[in-house]
Amino acid sequence: MGSQQALAQVRIQPQDFDAAALQAELLSGDPVAGAVASFTGLVRSDPAEPVLTLELEHYPGMTESSISEIIAEAESRWSLLAAIVVHRIGVLQPGEQIVYVGVSSAHRGEAFQACEFIMDYLKTRAPFWKKETTAAGRRWLDARDSDDAAARRW
Repeated sequence: MGSQQALAQVRIQPQDFDAAALQAELLSGDPVAGAVASFTGLVRSDPAEPVLTLELEHYPGMTESSISEIIAEAESRWSLLAAIVVHRIGVLQPGEQIVYVGVSSAHRGEAFQACEFIMDYLKTRAPFWKKETTAAGRRWLDARDSDDAAARRW
């Protein structure tokens, strides 16, 4: 179980991010850090119905607060030194980076678990709305059962 308050950062932005620079931020010279785990999500297409664009909207303030609560929950379960979540908004193309979740901890097991937990909860609890454009038109995407199942295991 976590016992200290980790350095937590949440960024919602239209611009791309540099995963290597974010990892360096996670370490920030802390000699206790023995592990960094991160996940970078990309906009993907569907071979059966290619995605032309993915548009993401959010509710400013509420989204950041929701993600901060997810990080706080992770901190209560694992001993984290730092956590950073960057989520892009706006119109994105397949192959572009959409989300970064990174954590640092003294030990790899806690870093792996916390990173996966944050990502699973981010998919189900953070208020983002996604609109996909394909050759057939535009549609809002619904939550996926597989994302709900992944979050329930925690």
